[in-house]
Amino acid sequence: MRTIRSLLWIGSGRGLAESGVTEAPELDVTWVPDVAEAVRLPKVHFDGILCEAGSAELVESALHSLARHAPGTPILVSLPESEEAGARELGEVGAAAFLFTDSEQKEPGVISQINDVLDSLRKPKTPMANAATPSPIASTASSPAAVIPLQPADPWRDPTENPFDGIESPQVIVASDAMKEVSELVDLAASSPSTVFLTGETGVGKEVVARQLHERSRREDEPFLAINCAAFPESLLESELFGHTKGAFTGAERAKEGLFVAAGSGTLFLDEIAEMGLPLQAKLLRVLQEHEVRPVGSTKSLAIRCRIVAATNRNLSEETAEGHFRKDLFYRLNVFPIQIPPLRKRRMDILPLAHYFMALHGPREGKLGCHLSLATRHLLEGYGWPGNVRELENEILRMLMLTPSGELITPKMLSPKIIEILEPIAQGARTDETLREALDRVEAWMIRRALTNNGGRKARTARKLGLTREGLYKKIKRLGVE
Repeated sequence: MRTIRSLLWIGSGRGLAESGVTEAPELDVTWVPDVAEAVRLPKVHFDGILCEAGSAELVESALHSLARHAPGTPILVSLPESEEAGARELGEVGAAAFLFTDSEQKEPGVISQINDVLDSLRKPKTPMANAATPSPIASTASSPAAVIPLQPADPWRDPTENPFDGIESPQVIVASDAMKEVSELVDLAASSPSTVFLTGETGVGKEVVARQLHERSRREDEPFLAINCAAFPESLLESELFGHTKGAFTGAERAKEGLFVAAGSGTLFLDEIAEMGLPLQAKLLRVLQEHEVRPVGSTKSLAIRCRIVAATNRNLSEETAEGHFRKDLFYRLNVFPIQIPPLRKRRMDILPLAHYFMALHGPREGKLGCHLSLATRHLLEGYGWPGNVRELENEILRMLMLTPSGELITPKMLSPKIIEILEPIAQGARTDETLREALDRVEAWMIRRALTNNGGRKARTARKLGLTREGLYKKIKRLGVE
């Protein structure tokens, strides 16, 4: 598979759309209508510049300008076959290669030529020089072939215009219908003192939702305390939650106030509560029932006023059935349950979250003004995100670390696990195939890869692909997978 390369296309949007270049998974395309707009771009590295022109005379002045603003960047010139005679003179003023097209030429001809030229002209990349007031890049649905046209403003480009700029605390990003439902439930729960139970996969943002619940309630001016129950041994966790008296155990040199008491009239967030052992679960049940705690080593109980919010990434119905979690505690916790959906089921939240994390970490990393290319956005939206929001945040942080300040974040900055989706897309991108044939080709590729990753074990491969073993055998036979 080819490496992803960035290409600046200068010319008509119609010519770009007809070329099919924007459908090539190995090319990350930025489009501007003319050279004047190209030189106003922010500082961006391109692997190549393609200048589309109707005649050799019209493109000569453009080459002089591009050579000054992007020295060292290969410049490809697209000309009609009738202008082939004038190409030699253009080569003397900066053109690195030529693409001669006729009115009937479509993809894959142009794409193959561009890839071949870029392969043969690998030179160090030089950024487009900045103008005094650079224009940002923005994505619009009306642009030809869904590429990135130049527009007057992009809220994600300039940190001074970014609505998330200056954010210090985690925020709940609500763009999808699924998260709108969660937000509505949070509003309802905020006005009640009852226990709230948050469930969802690791990394979906349970603690962020818990903080929002606290901030939307009348307890917002009171403390918000959080503890991960999986991070402490059983004996230490009991002391952290309930407190202890001086001399209650070896090393208890002074009395300690537990979190239930320290939270006051605020909120105590118990994360990963399913990791708590059965003996401590019984003590927690009594706290929820009696609203009082007894510090370790004490004979007196202390009243508590805090609101309890618990969370887990496990299925507690299964845990109770297997005897790992007390049924009575489960019912006591499950007063107001809120299920937080995984990121793959709320894809509309992916780009707003990405922009938020760029605004959050950009200033800390000294990477102001970075923005996502269209191809990068599509790849982020298409990835499954098994680690959910936490994985997305780490990916954005990684990309910022790899990208110079103010530059375009291209797919080259993404992790290999995200861009591997381009390989089956490229394998299925044939103009002589029907949609069914292309889908079969991609499906066969995915099955072969899964079989390889699982050592050829079909039962395990079927589980990983979400298929029955019989279903996998049928697909292997139908698709001719060896």
